[in-house]
Amino acid sequence: MRLAIALCLMAFAGTAVTHAAESSKNAKDFRTPGEAQAAWRKAQRDADDGTWGGAASPLGQGGAIARLKDIANIQGVRENQLVGYGLVIGLNGTGDSLRSAPFTEQSLRAMLDNLGISPPPGASRVKNVAAVIVTANLPPFAGRGSRIDITVSSLGDATSLAGGTLVMTPLAAADGQTYAVAQGNMVVSGFTASGEASTLTQGVPTSGRIPNGALVEKEVTGNFGHDELVVELREPDFTTAVRITDTINAFAKRRYNQPVAKERDSKSIRLRKPKNISATRFLAEIEGLPVVTDEVARVVVDERTGTVVIGDKVRISRVAISHGSLSVRVTETPTVVQPEPFTDGETAIEPNTNIEATQTSNIGILGGTDLENLVKGLNQIGVKPQGIIAILQSIKTAGALHAELVVQ
Repeated sequence: MRLAIALCLMAFAGTAVTHAAESSKNAKDFRTPGEAQAAWRKAQRDADDGTWGGAASPLGQGGAIARLKDIANIQGVRENQLVGYGLVIGLNGTGDSLRSAPFTEQSLRAMLDNLGISPPPGASRVKNVAAVIVTANLPPFAGRGSRIDITVSSLGDATSLAGGTLVMTPLAAADGQTYAVAQGNMVVSGFTASGEASTLTQGVPTSGRIPNGALVEKEVTGNFGHDELVVELREPDFTTAVRITDTINAFAKRRYNQPVAKERDSKSIRLRKPKNISATRFLAEIEGLPVVTDEVARVVVDERTGTVVIGDKVRISRVAISHGSLSVRVTETPTVVQPEPFTDGETAIEPNTNIEATQTSNIGILGGTDLENLVKGLNQIGVKPQGIIAILQSIKTAGALHAELVVQ
């Protein structure tokens, strides 16, 4: 059965790769991913010889067909985080108050000392300077002279960074070495307007960005280009890892006359780069291969927003559910009592309280053989998202929800 699946994947894998060898006589073109998935299912049914107990279950057909580059990364090819401390100058009276943020005054004096100016302590009481933290992500393969975007955030009590200019700030990585230098004019989307009685703030005026604001001064060395590469799945899964291995090997046998992939665990697959080909070209040829993905049955609920996300593989055993709500209505109708004429009585108010309790309850039978029937059953009960969350948690407690329940 695995051989038939690999042959089917070979059929449409050759059409998705730019540098593949000449097309096979069995190759077919699929206009949509749905046609490719249908062909894969048919090949699986036709190839089943009864070894596994009959026709394949719908649960084993996998999910959507995705490119390898969309579900996996190459180990070592990643971004690196950079951080630095600097000063933003040129603010229109919206900077740090130096008495409340003494580190801003210390940084300002240190910067002026480096420029050959030595002001006496306490001589500066300006409001156009703000201390900031600068963060950036250094992309992989960024060489010297490349530019990257940076984010600037206020560290003191500045009210706005609009119109400011970041002074040259070194950006260091976790190893303490400087890899980039940032400088430039701020781009702030938020603003603040205030008067004597009210203040209006829109967005975040104390944070901004500088596109291409950092210049890379040092490259990050990696292990890319070696004979052995490792593909890491973004969502670990044993079935998907094996399918990726079979798909890559089915293509590699036609392209390089040898298998190049070996699954290592649920997250990683080892690749052996063929000879006489660069690592860049090798990865470019295999990253477009279509892979039938698989996923764990999972239900994600967010009680704060009432969001419920149900995966396609979720199944529920046949259960009876009763979901009711109790509403209590309290009505106050006070009565005014007048005294008899020509008496010393006083006008009084007698309280009159009416309490009504109403309880509604819906009972239904719920059993989901697939996602569509499951959603229909939940809708027939007629409950709100908060009620659906409570029902799913109760079904999980009863042992009838055959999926992982994640509560955020």
